[in-house]
Amino acid sequence: MEIPMSEHMAYDRAIVVFSPEGRLYQVEYARQAVDKATTTLGIVFKNGVALVATKIIPELSVQATSEKIFKIDEHIGAATCGLIADSRVLIDFARIQAQINRITYNEPIEIRALVKEIGDRKQIFTQYAGIRPYGVSLLIGGMDGKPHLYETDPSGTIREWKAHVIGRGADAGRKVLIKKYKENINKEDAIKLGLEALKAAKENLTPKSVEIGIVEDKKFNMLGTEEVKKFLKMK
Repeated sequence: MEIPMSEHMAYDRAIVVFSPEGRLYQVEYARQAVDKATTTLGIVFKNGVALVATKIIPELSVQATSEKIFKIDEHIGAATCGLIADSRVLIDFARIQAQINRITYNEPIEIRALVKEIGDRKQIFTQYAGIRPYGVSLLIGGMDGKPHLYETDPSGTIREWKAHVIGRGADAGRKVLIKKYKENINKEDAIKLGLEALKAAKENLTPKSVEIGIVEDKKFNMLGTEEVKKFLKMK
């Protein structure tokens, strides 16, 4: 039975109220913020994880202030997709959790433990009145014995992937990853596959609009503009 618009708005306005179909509309709207953002992806390769993202740089803005891929700890990076302000807050939260673990236990945080902390925080923001869900998904890549790639969505759901893509070009990019991803792919091929998936997603690929972060041998590094340019020529 179709719900009248007036009833729909009642469920629409409160995050803590389920619709008769068991839906939380505010969480679904937060997912829309992710689905409309520029495409972001991650690929696990033989000895690490590649994070690749596209971004829009407004005219006259400083490029460094439009980041989509961030260092969380020495062995962890995160790629964001959705509302920039929400991603900034969650990145700061993740960094603090990683440092607390180092101070408390004198060792780097496990990837899944950090992802669970982020997922728990997101989920809390789906069950209290007066707040709203985070309108951002994160792809978190890291190494703690072996490479891992996790996704956390606005509901707080956690999934581990071999390769995954989120954002406005997700459907087209996913088809490329499903068709061409192979176990134990090397780093260079993983980056080229990521760029191919972004091209299929019809993103504008330029050295300034593409970010590539690599976790390899338990170390996270961002590729410079010249390195990105080389891969764009190779794709």
